[in-house]
Amino acid sequence: MANQKTSYKQRETLMATITNNPDKEKALNLVLNQIERSFGKGSIMRLGDAARMRVETIPSGALTLDLALGGGLPKGRVIEIYGPESSGKTTLALHALAEVQKAGGVAAFVDAEHALDPTYAEALGVDIHNLLVAQPDTGESALEIVDQLVRSAAVDIVVVDSVAALVPRAEIEGEMGDNQVGLQARLMSKALRKIAGNIGKSGCVVIFLNQLRQKIGVTYGSPEVTTGGTALKFYASVRLDIRRIQTLKKGSEGEYGIRAKVKVAKNKVAPPFRIAEFDIIFGKGISQMGCMIDMAEHTDVITRKGAWYSYNGDNIAQGRDNAVKYLEENPDTAVIIEKQVREKLDIASLSFAGSTSEDEEEFEPVEAEE
Repeated sequence: MANQKTSYKQRETLMATITNNPDKEKALNLVLNQIERSFGKGSIMRLGDAARMRVETIPSGALTLDLALGGGLPKGRVIEIYGPESSGKTTLALHALAEVQKAGGVAAFVDAEHALDPTYAEALGVDIHNLLVAQPDTGESALEIVDQLVRSAAVDIVVVDSVAALVPRAEIEGEMGDNQVGLQARLMSKALRKIAGNIGKSGCVVIFLNQLRQKIGVTYGSPEVTTGGTALKFYASVRLDIRRIQTLKKGSEGEYGIRAKVKVAKNKVAPPFRIAEFDIIFGKGISQMGCMIDMAEHTDVITRKGAWYSYNGDNIAQGRDNAVKYLEENPDTAVIIEKQVREKLDIASLSFAGSTSEDEEEFEPVEAEE
């Protein structure tokens, strides 16, 4: 026991000597100044001196997803959205573009698939007259455009649609039957090494949309893989797996939308594996009023007894669809409810912040295709 006390006192004395050593402090300040002169201001700093300790975020366009992400899409990070066809990948990305534009930001869309629908984008709230659009012929051109946009520090968000359509120049110039293994994976790996640092410095959000493929001969585990190799998996701070879980139908009108489910497969800025669900209405995009009803009920801003929804003790609608319709017809009430929901969730209206916990579900991650 006496030996332990002696050892503890010795450690305390040693730590006091280290922390109170003026020569070490002087040498540290000297080397910090030398590094800043060589590599520029801000190249090295004490973390406590950083201007922004918390990662700033932008809204995704779906309040339920913002909660699952711990506030929204993080600025200065790479984000991957993947899923099967017609699951809502492009719709989600276009909503993020619209939210940035509403806040006065500059948005760019790199359309490698050559499939952007301006009419649909405008219906989702995108300002198509000020949206920067590039339709490159090769993967190298697309990623070089992304790099230059990011380095300019004048663009707030860039969406690349999609990784699968980033065709290497050698593949385009070659014959159809040529076997060129790993070209796209090497292209993505090289580009992300180059772009990642610039993204962090500029604070730009870069969203890569990705497709799924099936591995052959898989007996155990998921056979699904994303295209473009494994580099994007490592560089992405957030990976979102979006799936279509239900088709929305209304009587004789038939199908009018889908119910989408997003799993946060990876998140470096908040707890991962959270789940978010929202409706996507054909021709209109994400039902933001539907998200608001769900979150208002979750936070007890709106209460539900049976089929009736009530606000401040007054019944407002019977059934979820009618409650959504009520908010659409009463925008002033919707604004008040949204403000109350955001206050309870600690999520700001423009620059989202905060992190709240939700029940986590088991999730089998999707691998990347070489």
